Amino acid sequence: MSAATATAAATPTAADARIPLRGHLRHTGALIRRNLLWIKQDPESMFDALLMPVIFTLLFVYVFGGSIGQALGGGQDGYVQYVIPGMIAMMSMSLSQGVGTGFSQDFNSGVMDRFRSLPIGRGSVLFAKIAVELARMLFATTVLMIVAVLVGFDIDNWAGLFAAVGLATVFASSIMWVFLTLGVVLKNAQSVQAMGFLVLFPLQFGSSIFAPTNSMPGWLQAFTDYNPLSTLADAARGLMIGGPVAHDLWVTLAWSVAITAVAAPYAIHKFRTKS
Repeated sequence: MSAATATAAATPTAADARIPLRGHLRHTGALIRRNLLWIKQDPESMFDALLMPVIFTLLFVYVFGGSIGQALGGGQDGYVQYVIPGMIAMMSMSLSQGVGTGFSQDFNSGVMDRFRSLPIGRGSVLFAKIAVELARMLFATTVLMIVAVLVGFDIDNWAGLFAAVGLATVFASSIMWVFLTLGVVLKNAQSVQAMGFLVLFPLQFGSSIFAPTNSMPGWLQAFTDYNPLSTLADAARGLMIGGPVAHDLWVTLAWSVAITAVAAPYAIHKFRTKS
């Protein structure tokens, strides 16, 4: 890195320190509005948030619901009660990938160079991205619950439902920092998608989201025990349909705090110093 580049990279850090909290909040709000306007101009970017919960719900309920439901002792109706809380956990992970691909596209289009030339808090750019992606996740969760009711899911505990969605939102916000880091470090959106797939696929299917883990091989059960998506899915089930909650709740929150503590500072640092 040249001296000029190093000076340019260091300048935003010093500028951030001089921006008051109110300024950071104002910048974040303006960038959130910018990102929302972009979605309004490109409504196709919402197709994944709209179609993913519909397709996955119908696929798992009507393709796997009968066989897995029988193993659970409740048939397809029993599987609906089992899988829907797990799919709330799945939404929190799957849609988090979009923040990384979008961030990478902004870098390659030159938008981020423009942002970094402005006297705004560098963290505001990342926080705005996360806020909009969380809004997309909540939209997808709403669609998921509408489809869930149509296929027979019973919402008996509204407070538990909102608590489960809140927990999934906290976890999603932590995972988004990981994908933001990938969006900064990797060269293009395709690389972010490929890396995201390698992360998402084993975490989602090596968990209790779609099926109980007690019939899995011992080595895979050991993996699921430490998989935060399993604890998130089990906590959501406990909150929504009853059952133990405390252990899975605290483990999920611990994962969220740990991931954020590591990934957020690193993502902001890489964004500030990216040449």
